Amino acid sequence: MAKYLLLKHYRGAPAAVNDVPMDRWTPEEISDHIQYMNDFATRLGETGEFVDGQALSPDGMWVRSDGEGRPPVTDGPFAETKDLIAGWMVIDVDSRERAVELAGELSAAPGAGGKPIHEWLEVRPFLGEAPTISECHGG
Repeated sequence: MAKYLLLKHYRGAPAAVNDVPMDRWTPEEISDHIQYMNDFATRLGETGEFVDGQALSPDGMWVRSDGEGRPPVTDGPFAETKDLIAGWMVIDVDSRERAVELAGELSAAPGAGGKPIHEWLEVRPFLGEAPTISECHGG
């Protein structure tokens, strides 16, 4: 099994087929979209392929260590992720092909007019475990 991150973008990805921004959807269209996502996650939970998933708020902050005391916090400027990443799902699947298949299905979540969005999803494998020293040196 291999874990993959499926990233949903607000913007920055190639345009979706049904490219109407979510802030212009009706409450029913938003509800139907969320229900599709929940049903998808439930079905993958039943097959053991769902790990976790969350929608992300557009709110955010930068935080860093500043040595002693309270870490400083600022509201920007942000790297692209604050404006771009709408949410994510982690899946654990048998193959890259299965990850692509599921991402394609998730891409068809309904949007404006109840029609599938056919949005582009970013699919990224988790970095595997680091090789042991003996593997690195052919030992």
